[in-house]
Amino acid sequence: MFFEYPKLLWLLLLLIPVAALYIYREVKGLTPYMLVSSLQPWQYKGGGFKKFLRHVPFILRMVALAAIIVAIARPRSSSTFEKIDTEGIDIMLALDVSTSMLARDFVPDRINAAKEIAIKFVAERPSDRIGVAVFAGESYTQSPLTTDRATLINLIKEIDCGIIEDGTAIGNGLATAVARLKDSPAKSRVVILLTDGVNNAGEISPQMASEIAKTYGIRVYTIGVGAMGTAPYPIQTPFGIELQQVEVQIDEPLLEKIAQETDGKYFRATDNTKLLEIYGEINKMEKSRTFVDSFPLYKELFMNFALIALAAIVLEMLLRMFVVKQIPD
Repeated sequence: MFFEYPKLLWLLLLLIPVAALYIYREVKGLTPYMLVSSLQPWQYKGGGFKKFLRHVPFILRMVALAAIIVAIARPRSSSTFEKIDTEGIDIMLALDVSTSMLARDFVPDRINAAKEIAIKFVAERPSDRIGVAVFAGESYTQSPLTTDRATLINLIKEIDCGIIEDGTAIGNGLATAVARLKDSPAKSRVVILLTDGVNNAGEISPQMASEIAKTYGIRVYTIGVGAMGTAPYPIQTPFGIELQQVEVQIDEPLLEKIAQETDGKYFRATDNTKLLEIYGEINKMEKSRTFVDSFPLYKELFMNFALIALAAIVLEMLLRMFVVKQIPD
């Protein structure tokens, strides 16, 4: 607590001579008195409490004066308030959902590993707007940019292979993600493109999509998923599903070029752990900016002292009227 006008507190010193005068009058017997013919009504010796009560009105008056002086000195308290503003990042996840993502060099397979790790990535970025685009032979938006984490996670869980025409339209997938970001007001806009193949479909070439992203200042991180060499792939046979080793083909030069031209970075994920590490690295590189604005908050306390003064005055009046009645001068 502090006072806006602390010099007014010097007025409290005036209470000292007032109290001294009262004590002096009591000691010297200068209080009002009355001559009577007999002391019989005052012979009772047990008036100690009454004697004390007659000083209470004066004490209450002193308390009221002190409280009034403190109140007009304007007591205040202060505390620091911090306003935190977060400058988020808009991120689009472009996920390959071609049937090759069913390969089981990841656990349980590439598509489910990609979904699981993407969900963890989403959960760790509460300040950002995140959306999802999926692509195979064509592409579409699974979720626009949103901060609704619960809905976004549910939409990611619904992603599966075989829903759209098969193929790998990397250009279309990137272009769909860029289209969702191009009008975004965010200062930082990012696409994380994940694929396990070579571009073989779509109306928009990866090079054109990359140039569009660069034009809008959108950074693209590319991730190639798949083991080195071959990977077990489930194939339907008359005897059920069998795993056959198929060659892993990822157009790494293309993914590296897209990332380089858009000021991003290319990563290669060969298993679940590596993919999780890649998302963790992207998470560290794309940090949301937080601004903290601190300023004091003041609370006026004079009302507390004003109420004390009022209570003391009212109590003094009641005591003088009903309990301690003085003999007039």
